[in-house]
Amino acid sequence: MGIIRRTNCSGKRRGVAAAELAVCLPVVVLLVIATIESCSALFLKQSLTASAYEGVRAAIKKGATTATVQTACNQILTDRRIQSSQVTLNPVSIASLKPGDFVDVTVSAPCNPNSPVPTTFFRGRTLTAKASMMIEN
Repeated sequence: MGIIRRTNCSGKRRGVAAAELAVCLPVVVLLVIATIESCSALFLKQSLTASAYEGVRAAIKKGATTATVQTACNQILTDRRIQSSQVTLNPVSIASLKPGDFVDVTVSAPCNPNSPVPTTFFRGRTLTAKASMMIEN
């Protein structure tokens, strides 16, 4: 019988693993950061939508003022830690509206200060949500 020799290839295998890691790791890290950033943008958009909806609900109540609408919107935005937001009403004065008139509340916020990742894929973008309802009796 012949003697079977085992050669030690672990050094070669380590080199291949290091090369695979060097190629794959940046792609995996980029995917993870992109996923976090996309989820953050979705959360921001949903927060703006909820804030606009609550603001327009406050606007259609009897005796509502611009301040009560701003307070309703800002409460949602503060609870969800949204920064640099802006709330706009159309028409600006809601006290003179009659039943059947529409009220629009638009809430917007930039993506940069609301992102957990410093290198944002949504850099320079501002997300906006709008809600509209009719004033009832």
